[in-house]
Amino acid sequence: MKRNVHVVGVGMIPFTKPGASEPYTVMGARATTAALKDAGVEYRLVQQAYVGYVYGDSTAGQAAVYGVGLTGIPVFNLNNNCATGSSALFLARQAVECGAVECALALGFEQMQPGALKGAYDDRPSPVARFADTMIGLQGWDDKAPRAAQLFGGAGRAYIEQHGTRRDTFARISVKARQHAARNPFAVFRNTVTLDEVLAAPTVFDPLTRLQCCPPTCGAAAAVIVSAEYARRHGLSRSIAIAGQGMSTDSGSSFEAGSMIAGVGFHMTEAAARQAYRQAGIAADELDVVELHDCFTPNEILSYEALGLCPQGGAEKFVRDGDNTYGGRVVTNPSGGLLSKGHPLGATGLAQTAEIVWQLRGEAGERQVEGAKLGLQHSIGIGGACVVTVLAR
Repeated sequence: MKRNVHVVGVGMIPFTKPGASEPYTVMGARATTAALKDAGVEYRLVQQAYVGYVYGDSTAGQAAVYGVGLTGIPVFNLNNNCATGSSALFLARQAVECGAVECALALGFEQMQPGALKGAYDDRPSPVARFADTMIGLQGWDDKAPRAAQLFGGAGRAYIEQHGTRRDTFARISVKARQHAARNPFAVFRNTVTLDEVLAAPTVFDPLTRLQCCPPTCGAAAAVIVSAEYARRHGLSRSIAIAGQGMSTDSGSSFEAGSMIAGVGFHMTEAAARQAYRQAGIAADELDVVELHDCFTPNEILSYEALGLCPQGGAEKFVRDGDNTYGGRVVTNPSGGLLSKGHPLGATGLAQTAEIVWQLRGEAGERQVEGAKLGLQHSIGIGGACVVTVLAR
């Protein structure tokens, strides 16, 4: 029998630029300690830990949680590219829901290096080689541009070709992200930018300028997940429930549709969202606040439609009408998103979760979405994995 699952504590540390952070062991322990304190749970009561990171050695998860305590619990290390943190959340929720444990920790961290993402090995096949080959077949290869920018920039080009979207629509996403991040003490980039500044920034891969690409950053975030029965027994808050959660990987359409949009996971997001909405018994138009995967501005545009926040082809109107921000239909990325808060890969999904939990509790300070009762977390990793989580107050 499935159990009701609650997020009783969240924690994160302010994200920083590479080279300015503490070691991952310290960051991970700090985020875990913050989540435990928020929950009112001692570490000795945690029965399993799911720890995500992308750039790190085996058992780095143990090294991080050992800084909190040596209790002998199982620790599982995860790597699902940019969906790593939310994959840890998914497994922690699943363990509690099925009754394997009653109290689990999900932790994500990343100690990144400056510059574009790159693989760790050159003596074996890359796990994203098929995606790169598909991209090259559709649009060629640019030796001067990072691979990720070519993937998501190419999806942006495809969207422009399909819908006649103006390039400054993408740039407006960055402007909105910085406006939101200005209210977030955890964000890396808190200075606002103008539309002209975004458009005038150096081009990375058309239509992307530098200010439309998320930066490599370092950080950590965590969540404590328990069953409803456990929360009642220990006097813990049951105010935030995981109402629905879906996870998907690539289907044939990612490679066979002949589309850069499909190649960056549009259909994965659709599939995971359907699962999450069905479990939660809601429709997309009931959401109040969303933290979605804006690694590049085109992916925010695509995610609006894949998540059902607006109709297919309706993202430009959604943006220009201000339906993606305060006073609009649904506030997206009140944290500033990956573009401004930063994107330490393993931490991202759990940082999104922390933001949604704070919003639903009414604890988000200057960036609070008034009356928020339903929130959504969405992260996607090329390779591929996508997680969509619906949280409810």
